[in-house]
Amino acid sequence: MRLTPVSWERLTEALADRVAQLKPQDGGERPRVAVDGAPAARPEALAEALADALRLRGRPVLRVGARTYWRPASQRYELGRRDPDAYYDRWLDTGALWREVFDPLAPGGSGRVLPSRWNPETDRATRAAYEELPPGGVLLLEGALLQGYGFPFDLSVHLRMSQAALARRTPEEERWTLPAYERYEREAAPGETADILVHTDDPRHPAWTG
Repeated sequence: MRLTPVSWERLTEALADRVAQLKPQDGGERPRVAVDGAPAARPEALAEALADALRLRGRPVLRVGARTYWRPASQRYELGRRDPDAYYDRWLDTGALWREVFDPLAPGGSGRVLPSRWNPETDRATRAAYEELPPGGVLLLEGALLQGYGFPFDLSVHLRMSQAALARRTPEEERWTLPAYERYEREAAPGETADILVHTDDPRHPAWTG
């Protein structure tokens, strides 16, 4: 795999150009893009920059944070508060994501998306209002462990970190999640299945597959 050094600014502009030309693979009208990466890789930062760049190109954008589709704490912590397998298998409410995000954006769908569902800090519903993404608008789903569920992404970007870099940049109180990311690499192989791979071991000097 050949990686090319790139600045975040150039990477964002190139991604925006590519996303602006995307046509949904299933014949729909609204491209769906994943920005996938562990919290230490800051997928939300790239998603925010990409959203700004797409809006400058005249494309409506709706960002959805995967962590706002986590299950309630009573379900996430059934096997304990620091169980990496539960974090991998049970925390993300994939059924809600299908129902509230992906189904409305499928061909013939209403385009009415629930941008957030659950606040993991307060452990309460966000009470967010539905937002309508018009035809030609782009969904950006940002967060960790997004591949392997069969979500119908038209483009997936994976922010990859080596195990050593991930351990170094993950806060002590979150290091219990590290085995989940090792499992993700083994089972979902996001570096191989993603359309675009970005290495972020050194956040100042990313490199990507272009």
